[in-house]
Amino acid sequence: METNRQKKIGGVLQQDLADVLQGAVRDGGLKGILISVSKVSVTTDLSIAKVYLSIFPTNKAKELLEGIESNKALIRHEIAQRTRHQLRRMPNLSFHIDDSLDYIENIEKSLKGEEDPIKNSDLLNDRKKL
Repeated sequence: METNRQKKIGGVLQQDLADVLQGAVRDGGLKGILISVSKVSVTTDLSIAKVYLSIFPTNKAKELLEGIESNKALIRHEIAQRTRHQLRRMPNLSFHIDDSLDYIENIEKSLKGEEDPIKNSDLLNDRKKL
């Protein structure tokens, strides 16, 4: 359960990260790419912020995530400058792809009978064995 403080910090980071990442895409001359920050969840000790990104088109997502990861220090510094009056300490950023829309789309296809994972087991993700 997230506290109000965690939610507030997540909201502040989400807004600023969206501005910074969309600005980077625009300045980088990347046409036709849309990045949105779908969620930011902050740990209870406020030291780590998990940032979930929706990237369109999805086939560019992995490549863009690698670029974002390699520039994590610059992004963190920019966000720290923007939030210096709101946050005492800037949490470490951890970027992840938000694949919930793809997941929902696959469920809808299965429900409509378009893709039946029972008949075609190749549609199912490989599960990791513990």
